[in-house]
Amino acid sequence: MNRTDRLYALREELRRAGPAGRSAERLAEVFEVSVRTIKRDISALQHGGFPVWARPGPGGGYIVDAAATLPPVNFTDAEVSGLAAAVAAHRGQPFDTHARAALVKVLSVMDTRARENATALNGRIWIDHTDTPGDARTRHAIEQALHTQRVLVVDYRDRHGTPTTRHFDPVLLARTHGHWYLVGRCHTRQAIRWLRLDRVSAAHLTTQPAARIPVEAVGTPPATAEAVAEL
Repeated sequence: MNRTDRLYALREELRRAGPAGRSAERLAEVFEVSVRTIKRDISALQHGGFPVWARPGPGGGYIVDAAATLPPVNFTDAEVSGLAAAVAAHRGQPFDTHARAALVKVLSVMDTRARENATALNGRIWIDHTDTPGDARTRHAIEQALHTQRVLVVDYRDRHGTPTTRHFDPVLLARTHGHWYLVGRCHTRQAIRWLRLDRVSAAHLTTQPAARIPVEAVGTPPATAEAVAEL
């Protein structure tokens, strides 16, 4: 998530918190950044005219003026619980932070009764997280590379544990056989390669534009595969 998106999501998270507010530590956990970064973001919001202030003392945190709200949105509590379940099941996976930010926006503009009903229903949905989330910085770099179509430098270990560093033109993210893969063109091999995300130890975004490779170049997907846009 870039800073602009995070600032917007931070505003919505604070709106949703209402009079209870949110501590800097809690916000840092939600957005996977440092407390120092959260404090800088809050300062930026204040300088931009957003009505948020710090409440000192035990149980304190950042509070937003109740008048700074958006109109209710027409989602049912069951629809929002469906979104919440999908987001929870996707924790630690590609675009997870963006999905949670979107859910925060939805919750923040629901009417009070529907939000309360959705919260109650969410308490009856359990997700057993068995996957170990990868490093957030690595995940964000991969997301940004795909989103902005820039070359990615990837530190990778193959199935034998052999380490390599590759320059990569991202084409797509794919989940199959229980694993997420980054699919793209490896500059060293000059060929399409599938890199398992749990074998990527680090990823760094460059300023170099990636080659514009059509999805069709990856090959024909399995009959059971669907793009997210087709769901």
